[in-house]
Amino acid sequence: MTEGATETPEPGPGLVLRTPRGRAFRFDPGALCLELLLTSDPGGVPWHLEALREPADLVRWAGESRLPDGLPLVVGGEELERARVLRGALWRMTRARARGEDLAPADTDVVNEAAAAPPLLAVMTPTGHRAWAPAATGTALLSTVARDAVNLFTGPHARRVRECEALECALHFVDTSRPGRRRWCAMGRCGNRHKVRAHRARTAPPGGDAGRAEGET
Repeated sequence: MTEGATETPEPGPGLVLRTPRGRAFRFDPGALCLELLLTSDPGGVPWHLEALREPADLVRWAGESRLPDGLPLVVGGEELERARVLRGALWRMTRARARGEDLAPADTDVVNEAAAAPPLLAVMTPTGHRAWAPAATGTALLSTVARDAVNLFTGPHARRVRECEALECALHFVDTSRPGRRRWCAMGRCGNRHKVRAHRARTAPPGGDAGRAEGET
C-alpha cells in the first residue's frame, strides 16, 4: 500500500499511502507497530495487495517507517514469513482494542515471542551521532516492532487505539490528541470527505442527493 503513489504529499510524519485510484495521502498511525499494518489491506491479504512479497520488501518498509534512517538490515525468507504472522496478530489486536474487546491469547503469544528476541541496537559514534549497530537482522526488527506493540497495548495510550470512523475506511491509529476526540485516519482524506458530505447535507435541496462525497476513495 505504500508503493506507487502518483503524487507525494508534503513531508511530515507517517507513511505515504494511496487510494485504489492512485491518490496519495500521508497517514501517521502514531506507532511503529501500527505502521506494519500498512503493508497489506486491513482484514485480509489478497496477493495483489500484499506489500511484503520478498525479504527486500521488509527492508524497504523499515526504511520508510518511523525508525531512524541508516539501518543496515538483512532479512531472510523465514523472517519475512514471521513478519506476516506478527502483522496478522497485530491487526487483530488493534481491531479488538479499538472496539473495546479483549485481546486474544494466541495473538499476544505471537507478539511476546517476537519481543523475546534481542531488538535492534542503537550505538553512538565517536562524533556523538546516533547510528545503528551493524549486522541487524529481520528477527531484531520484528523484536523492535513487537516491543513497540507491548508498550502501546499496555501503556497510557492503550485505550486510545482508534478505527477511522469513515464507513469505507479500515485504518487504525493512536489518538494522541489532548481531548482524545480524533475521528479520522487523515484530515486530507476521510476528514475532508466528511466535510463535503456535511456541506452537501446542509445545502442540498429537498429530495436531492446529498450523501455522495466528491473525490475518490
